[in-house]
Amino acid sequence: EFTSPQSASLLRELGGLALPAGLWDRVSGMKTEKALIERKVVLPLARPAQAVAHGVAPPRAVMLFGPPGTGKTTFARAVASRLMWPFLELFPSRLASSEGGLAAGINQAFSRISDIDNVVVFIDEVEEVAAKRVAAGSSSAVVNELLKALVTFRERDGRLLICATNSVSSLDPAFLRHGRFDYVLPIGPPDSEARRAMWIDHLATAGEDVDLERLVSASADFTPADITHVARTVAQQMFEHAVDTGARRRATEADYVTAMTSVRPTLNKSSVDQFQHDIETFARA
Repeated sequence: EFTSPQSASLLRELGGLALPAGLWDRVSGMKTEKALIERKVVLPLARPAQAVAHGVAPPRAVMLFGPPGTGKTTFARAVASRLMWPFLELFPSRLASSEGGLAAGINQAFSRISDIDNVVVFIDEVEEVAAKRVAAGSSSAVVNELLKALVTFRERDGRLLICATNSVSSLDPAFLRHGRFDYVLPIGPPDSEARRAMWIDHLATAGEDVDLERLVSASADFTPADITHVARTVAQQMFEHAVDTGARRRATEADYVTAMTSVRPTLNKSSVDQFQHDIETFARA
């Protein structure tokens, strides 16, 4: 919620959004991840006085990591919706176009954010700006500036920085050090229960009646993004059929299974193995 005209004005200038209510409830499945984020992140921020009374410091910064398409951005937006705070995404490419380059752009953006009352700030694919420093130079300057901005960001209440990365192992070690990010949380591929919830949601939207368990089994290696792509592909096919023939046809299991065979899953054994290694190495909850 916008708590002052100044905050509202700054958010509009920076591209902030007031997200619709209910996004948190619409995250299908992913019960383990939802429970973890709800307990560790959302509740202390939603009930700050109660948290402090129990010696719990509300989090200021959270890192989400996992393979592409697993729902990291969805979770970030859902957290903002759950808190009823504006959502502001920072795009490194836009910051880099600022006078003085990326480091100056980061400094300017976070300086302006410091005047906003309540906000969830999101940086996706943060490895683009926080990769390991190999030598002195522009990349080192960018990481240094981001580290300084993070320290300043953490000094005020009513704000949360969520960063997401597909490659947590490529981040500069100083960036993940204790005191910078309160939690480093894995967002992985959906298990069968999560896939079932996703298919139920998609099939309810499409009004189809198919063998749910067959779709759950056939999509074992799929991310949420992959499942959404299959559902949209079949919906588009049914729409085109109605336009071409003037008659509506209900999608069948075969339509969904055929669509799945044309999709190359985001995940493979190598990426799943890497994710498990990253959990063991970097996860902090």
